[in-house]
Amino acid sequence: MTETATGSAISARYRDPALAALATTSAVIEHQLGHRSVRSFLADPVTEDQLTAIVAAASSAPTSSNLQTWSVVAVRDPDRKARLAELAGDQAFIAAAPLFLLWVADLSRARGLAVAAGTRVEATDYLESTLLGVIDATLAAQNAIVAASSLGLGTVCVGGARNHPEEIAAEIGLPPGAFVVFGLAVGVPDPAEPAGVKPRLPQSVVLHHETYSPPAADDLAAYDSRLGSYNATYGLGGGWSERVLARLVGPASMAGRHRLRAQLERLGFAGR
Repeated sequence: MTETATGSAISARYRDPALAALATTSAVIEHQLGHRSVRSFLADPVTEDQLTAIVAAASSAPTSSNLQTWSVVAVRDPDRKARLAELAGDQAFIAAAPLFLLWVADLSRARGLAVAAGTRVEATDYLESTLLGVIDATLAAQNAIVAASSLGLGTVCVGGARNHPEEIAAEIGLPPGAFVVFGLAVGVPDPAEPAGVKPRLPQSVVLHHETYSPPAADDLAAYDSRLGSYNATYGLGGGWSERVLARLVGPASMAGRHRLRAQLERLGFAGR
């Protein structure tokens, strides 16, 4: 479902009727501008051929030094999806989606190579390598999201997979040196789901030329108004600033993720 009342894909993305169509665009960009998260799926399966194509697209993402420090675990089993849904914040759409992909920062392969070669890879004990795995997994997943959408599938990222990283690692049999960065529910979107293209921050806030400039209060206020209007359309309340402050107020708002550093250490990520 894509909102088009404002006249162009870019005006819908920013919910700004003053924006004309992009002078420089492509079919891929227009497709990306219509992206939305999908949390309601039809019962249609995601086929093996579709999964192969999605992972091929993921494998085509950039990766630092071609180290490819990521993996993805495809989960279809209903019982396992139900357990993962509970661990990831009791989000029912995970169990309902025909496919749940878990994107993994994976240093275990490099460590396995070192054991087989009788050498060491001490750099995997440093924060840089942890970030490398997280970035690799995220870039791969973003490619997968675009690929899935091009096949008529909907997706939604699930950060709740970090609520209980050790339990999720055990559920899917991850080795030491691997953890789930986030999940991705995948399926055919239910056209009855009440959702649209959520407006994003204006480019005046996120785009900086040469040096960084703090956002103008008027630009933030305008965005709060636009997002508030969007939310009201779907029976939700509040604007962006309110959401940011509530979500980042402190450990109590982090759904258990304030313990992540210690949990990652136990999963084999020293992060020195």
